[in-house]
Amino acid sequence: MRRLHAVGCHRLRQKTSALASVVAAAPLSESSRSAVSPHSDPSSSPPTAPCTNLTDEELLLQRAVRDFAVKHVAPKVLKMDEDSKMCPELIQQCFKAGFMGIETPSQYNGSGMSFFSSILAIEELARVDSSVAGLVDVQNTLVNTILRTWGTTALQDELLPRLATAEVGSFCLTESGSGSDAFALKTRAEKRGSDWVINGSKVYITNAGEASIFLVMATVDASKGYKGITCFAVDAKKTPGVRIGRKENKMGIRASSTCEVIFENAVVPESQVISEVGKGYKIAIEALNEGRIGIGAQMLGVAQGAMDVALPYLFERKQFGSYIGDFQGMQFQYAQQSMEIHAARLLVYNAARKKLAGQAFVEDAAMAKLFASQVAEKTASKAIEWMGGCGFMKDVGCEKFYRDAIIGSVYEGTSNIQLHTLAKFVRDRYARPQTK
Repeated sequence: MRRLHAVGCHRLRQKTSALASVVAAAPLSESSRSAVSPHSDPSSSPPTAPCTNLTDEELLLQRAVRDFAVKHVAPKVLKMDEDSKMCPELIQQCFKAGFMGIETPSQYNGSGMSFFSSILAIEELARVDSSVAGLVDVQNTLVNTILRTWGTTALQDELLPRLATAEVGSFCLTESGSGSDAFALKTRAEKRGSDWVINGSKVYITNAGEASIFLVMATVDASKGYKGITCFAVDAKKTPGVRIGRKENKMGIRASSTCEVIFENAVVPESQVISEVGKGYKIAIEALNEGRIGIGAQMLGVAQGAMDVALPYLFERKQFGSYIGDFQGMQFQYAQQSMEIHAARLLVYNAARKKLAGQAFVEDAAMAKLFASQVAEKTASKAIEWMGGCGFMKDVGCEKFYRDAIIGSVYEGTSNIQLHTLAKFVRDRYARPQTK
């Protein structure tokens, strides 16, 4: 296989140093086109624009994130993947660029933009590296959102500026015995005087290796079931008894730290309770519903990134006297994937627009995450196949998109959990009410 593609691989490696040149040359997504057709009559424009039309602010953000990804992320991707470690300098550059507090109001040193802006940023980063996209995703759609929505004013004043400018946060829900059954929690919080004492451990916690602020779900009263779950903001800098355990050696998103977090008599003051005691279930469910759109955007970026790397190769390599991209069998395949990526983008953007508009979006979020993860896995697999031996080589950068795509069907609700959610909506629309 190496002999068969030796010349093509050599040329591709020269052209795709750290993916930067391919990424830089790749077009922005279909959504970046002008919101108004040059042939349209403005006076007859519909009152509601298509969900893929971007405002001037959104276009500027998309371009800024794209440029950042090419300049700062792409040169580090392969090394971070190999080392299974996020570059600390790159994390600080994300803070400096304003990506770690996109929706955080300016009064807290955030960028003061919209949820849809977060989705655009996640997508564009994932086109280059899904690990960096995951870092930004969790910070914005889970950690910052929970604090902005349910945190007290005092907690917001204390934590949001730090999360926007310097410190990484983690969302601590999953345990060894509670995966899809997310609320079979064993971590306990016991009231002692005016404080809470947390004991237990969490697993597979994203960003845990870099985080100093942890939003922890713990049970305060097991007899109440999910109504006994409470969310605590734990500042590791001020809380003895919080430590990072095993760091997982993963198949994909390797630069994103995924660790065990252990709490041993960690004393948390009453003021660190988010919302109120017993509201942890509601907080987690609502945050994850929003977070699933973020995962959809991440997987959308992975699919597009795989296309960005593979497609130029199809029109550089010749076999039997023709570019391989001109063979009809290849044309049908990349046309199909282009259509599926566009469909995934419509689902993700529509879910984000509905969330932003205050409309019901849970069903849309489940669809977006489920379909985008399927499209990412399929597109990345096809991209390797299209590139042949070159696609199988790590230094070309294509196979990484496949490894990164697999997690989309697993975290923040497996594909089966999304199907279960969707089935309930479908059933409610069609099942006849039961009569006694």
